[in-house]
Amino acid sequence: MRLIVAFALAFLITGCDNVTKVMKSKDPEYKLRKAEDYFARKKYNWAQEIYEDVMPYFKGTPKFEDIYYKYAYTAYNQRDWVNAENLFKTYVEVFPHSTRAEEMEYMRAFTFYKQSPKAELDQSNTIKAMGMMQTFINTHPGSARNKEAGAIVDACRIKLETKDRKAAQLYFDLGQFRAAAVAYEALLINYPDAQQADMYKFMSIRSYYQFAQMSVEEKKEERYGKVIDGCTDFLDQFPQSTYTKQVQEFLSLSQNQLKTIAHEPSKTPA
Repeated sequence: MRLIVAFALAFLITGCDNVTKVMKSKDPEYKLRKAEDYFARKKYNWAQEIYEDVMPYFKGTPKFEDIYYKYAYTAYNQRDWVNAENLFKTYVEVFPHSTRAEEMEYMRAFTFYKQSPKAELDQSNTIKAMGMMQTFINTHPGSARNKEAGAIVDACRIKLETKDRKAAQLYFDLGQFRAAAVAYEALLINYPDAQQADMYKFMSIRSYYQFAQMSVEEKKEERYGKVIDGCTDFLDQFPQSTYTKQVQEFLSLSQNQLKTIAHEPSKTPA
């Protein structure tokens, strides 16, 4: 094991020494050839260093675009998503009519997707990735990349839906039933084509029912009425749902509660 580590260390030091020698050269063409060689061999950190050094020399020449293109990918291939995003963006700004501009637009959006964290965390990059991929599809309707771009849009939407669903469930688990009901209703609005739409509607009904039960007497009639409206909507929208029987039970319970309230003697003095 020690021998392997020592060998790897020696290889790294040798490589660094070679890059140092290249960087000391006064010949930009030689440096560029070495950068191209390192890039082809996937030594992206070494290629990046040399590309960065020679770019000022080649700026304004026919070679500059290809240098910048590969320079951007050295960041991407080292998983430096923030730097890669900026370089892809700059490429499109500097070479808007390039045959590679479409690729760079896609890759810029893709770097945001690569920065998208798990559902529980902040989803700013997920939202950016989804928006930029959708813009790419709209801007390039005939692109061969649109199938993959569409799949990424769907994946981002599912992740956002998962985050919102978990938040709604947390409200319910904490007994914050009004907040849970509102959150489940928001899921139905924000994700109208969700596969679990019937579950979201059912959970909003269940949450409103719990909220009504915990309400002061003066508010119960209005809130049980809201449960009944929700149940009626559910049975119209999802007649074949596996939740239908439970919704019918909530409907019956709420109707009985309203009957009880209607037969209670008025507490208002005559």
